[in-house]
Amino acid sequence: MKPRSPLVNRIAIVVGAVVVTALVSMATTLAVSKSIEGNATAINLAGALRMGAFQLLARSAGPVAPESGQDSIGQMLERYETKLGDISITKAIPDSRDHPLAAQYQSILQSWATMLRPALQEHDQGTPVSAAMLTSTQSYVNDVDQLVNMLEQRTEARIDLLHLIQIISLAFSILIIVALFIDLKNRILRPLRKLVSIAIAVGDQDFSRRADLSGSDELAQLGQAFDQMTSELALTYYELEERARLKTEELEKSHAALQLLHSASRDLFANHDLCNGAIPMLQELEQLLGIGPIRLYLHDKQSTEPVQAITTATRERPFYCRDHHCNACLVTPEAYDELPVESNYGRRLLLPIRTPGQLLGTLEVWYPAEEGLSKTSRRLLETLSDQLATAIFLERQITEEQQQTLAEERTVIARELHDSLAQSLSYLKMQVARMRRLNIEGDQKETHEAILDELSTGLNSAYRQLRELLATFRLKLDTPDLFTALIKTIEEFSERLGKPVELQYNLPPQTLSPNEEIHTLQIVREGLANAVKHADATDITVDVLFESPQVRVRIRDNGKGLPGSDQPVNHYGLIIMQDRARTLGGKVEVSNRDEGGVEVTLGFVPKSRNLIPTEASNA
Repeated sequence: MKPRSPLVNRIAIVVGAVVVTALVSMATTLAVSKSIEGNATAINLAGALRMGAFQLLARSAGPVAPESGQDSIGQMLERYETKLGDISITKAIPDSRDHPLAAQYQSILQSWATMLRPALQEHDQGTPVSAAMLTSTQSYVNDVDQLVNMLEQRTEARIDLLHLIQIISLAFSILIIVALFIDLKNRILRPLRKLVSIAIAVGDQDFSRRADLSGSDELAQLGQAFDQMTSELALTYYELEERARLKTEELEKSHAALQLLHSASRDLFANHDLCNGAIPMLQELEQLLGIGPIRLYLHDKQSTEPVQAITTATRERPFYCRDHHCNACLVTPEAYDELPVESNYGRRLLLPIRTPGQLLGTLEVWYPAEEGLSKTSRRLLETLSDQLATAIFLERQITEEQQQTLAEERTVIARELHDSLAQSLSYLKMQVARMRRLNIEGDQKETHEAILDELSTGLNSAYRQLRELLATFRLKLDTPDLFTALIKTIEEFSERLGKPVELQYNLPPQTLSPNEEIHTLQIVREGLANAVKHADATDITVDVLFESPQVRVRIRDNGKGLPGSDQPVNHYGLIIMQDRARTLGGKVEVSNRDEGGVEVTLGFVPKSRNLIPTEASNA
């Protein structure tokens, strides 16, 4: 059974006290009233005893008159004695013999029995009473008067006791009522006012109010519950405010990031430049989302490892950088050390850059480990990876289409040259051969021979240049990359030279566009052909190096070198190499080496910057 609550107990105590006070007051009042019941009759009878004593005295002194119908003295004595022992008087007398009232009553009875009654019985009726008898009667009457007074005093004392009991009960009732009101004020009304004020304050979003009620009753427990509720409401409200603020900030960041992604994607598709288009956008995205650094790796089928394309923060210029005037990704060592990388309490998120059925690259995003990465930020980064995938895929598709178109145009040009100009040159060569067989004699023979030699030399040079043009137009990189094509070219010319041609190559994957690779390969082939055919070289070295931001190609031999500073007569190979170098945006330098031989140097900055070309190279 559940025990009653403290508040109910206090109310029960108060009600019980009031009830007990009322019961006690009523019981004592009833007892006192009962104790004084019949006292008035006893007082009246005792007062009549005084008059009866004097009547008896007068009757004993008066004449005897039987004829008058008056009672005899004996009868009067009997009636008087009956009144003296009347039950109304005896009930008013306490049972205890030690009580003064009982002693006084016993004294009256003794005085009556031993003095007055015998004196009245012995007195001759009609004779005057003696002084002794009168004194005895007076003494008896005085005892009766004292008894009456004692009865009156006892009755008044009982009435005073009754008044005192009623006053005490009234005072105690008033004290209980006052205590009840004070307790109601302190334990009920004041806590209720506090609780009401707290409820109003909570309605006004003020959670600082506290009831601070002590005790174990219901209102104290309710106050403690209110305090706990306001504390939890305050915490919940502040958490909701903080969450709303963070959500608002996140939405603002998302909005700004979406605007940034929109503008960046537009610039990316318009400029086709990852470095100029992506790095500023990624850096702004890092500031908005509190992440970074971000790195982009592209996957290439010719490379077993992903190729780093861009980074938003680095202490040194990346190896793939092709523009030393651009410092977009360079940061101070102090700033780099503060970035959340693996050595600086960072976590890494890898997002695939893919199109359906093809993985183009990977986006590496570092973010602080203690803060984590929100779902909104992750979705924004996934959107970014999709945009980058679309941009890279479209650019690769455009490059492949341009390459295919260019190959088709070259094939058409090669076929036209072969069907027209090559046949015409072949016809002219045959005509020159016929003229040599005519055996022209006379003074003009030497002149005719000189003219025929000049025609033959010119035709042979023109035919050789035509074959080179046809080879250029028909040249395709059937190998996976430039390095493999160079290996095959080196093997070809090593067989022609009779000893190995040395090759040094360190270009990063996808440094050059297909057109730039063709031009570079053709210049290397031309240099090797010159070294093998004209220089009489025995040692040939080819270097294809990436000296950021340039690509530098060197073909060195130990042959006889160039005659002076001019190229051989009717030799157009160097002119063709210079034309190719200008097409690449660089230049070719041909010079004699101090230790002997010739050095052909090509230097150019790739136009396909950061793996997405800014423009297509023309071959």
